[in-house]
Amino acid sequence: MRKRIYSLLLCGAMLTASLFGCGNSEGGSTAAGNQTGDGTTQTTTSKDGGLDVGIVLPTKDEPRWLQDQKQFDKILGEQGFSSKVLFSQGKAETEKTNVEALINDGVKVLIICAQDATAGGAAVQEAKDAGITVICYDRLITDTEAVDYYVTFDSVAVGRAQGQYLIDNAPAAKGVPLYLYAGGATDNNAFLFFQGAWEVLQPKIADGTFVIANSDEAEKLADKAELTRDEEAKIIGQITTDWDFNVAKSKAEAHLTANDASKKGDVCILAPNDGTARSIADAFAADGDVKTYVITGQDAEVASVNYIMNGKQNMTVFKNTSILAADSCAMAAAILKNTTPETATTYNNGAKDVPAKQTDVTVVTKDNYKEVLVDSGYYTQDDIDQAK
Repeated sequence: MRKRIYSLLLCGAMLTASLFGCGNSEGGSTAAGNQTGDGTTQTTTSKDGGLDVGIVLPTKDEPRWLQDQKQFDKILGEQGFSSKVLFSQGKAETEKTNVEALINDGVKVLIICAQDATAGGAAVQEAKDAGITVICYDRLITDTEAVDYYVTFDSVAVGRAQGQYLIDNAPAAKGVPLYLYAGGATDNNAFLFFQGAWEVLQPKIADGTFVIANSDEAEKLADKAELTRDEEAKIIGQITTDWDFNVAKSKAEAHLTANDASKKGDVCILAPNDGTARSIADAFAADGDVKTYVITGQDAEVASVNYIMNGKQNMTVFKNTSILAADSCAMAAAILKNTTPETATTYNNGAKDVPAKQTDVTVVTKDNYKEVLVDSGYYTQDDIDQAK
């Protein structure tokens, strides 16, 4: 499954964010609602009954998704739409229950970031059968026609940026041990991230610049530039972190224990996101045979920006979630006003071409984090200094 990408101007996304009042406020609940003890956002019903927008996010245990929640609360509240945010806590069955709860609330538009790209199909089919418009947020639900729109970052570009950073900052000319890690094996985005990284890393694996240190499935395919979905699945099955900090750390420790000094020394590490990057970095830093490491990340979580500032992580791919949330809210608003949402591309999910809006990404390092994240007001320097 491959996507068709057309050009998308970041200024258009920023204009959308501006129009929908999308700032960098750390405020949580809106004037339209209040926070409950379980982290959901409860709001009043819309004027004609029911709920305007329901949002289902993967977990409240990662800072990234709490930031998204705050943006949804802010934007939809300022626009006068009623909304509720529910978290699936990493469980597909909870996700389905959340969707069913929103259906019972009379929701008109469902914005969902699926925990499982395939299992999510059953949940959105229920919503579709109830006459609800479905917007996939950040992660595409596959193999179903019950998806109307998709709002996303360029996930393949994220992987390419991570891979290119490792190439540009590899500590030696040849034979650098390369440790590969991926996101959840049930997440379509994990495949797209890995696809992008493999596209740029594979030639350097084939010519001996990198030597794969922790996946025999990847070693078998070292000479193949473009992988099939099944081939990617075999590799990801070995290196998945399940997007879980503890899984990532345990897997990294196991790989280091299994390897001798020839696969340590100065190494490069493809880590899929910031939470796993910090856990993996901690494991490598604690191994006495690892001299230096270069490690990637994504999401620009404040704790990882602190790691970058202090030399414990090398880069992150910044995905401005305020723009992504604003684009989703703009879609929802258009639907609620019976107009056609703005899209710029399509993604094929295995069952249909889904109209989509795509947002660009930015590489953040120690050299530019202040310009990109502090000067823009996304974080303060105090936020970064005090991050744990």
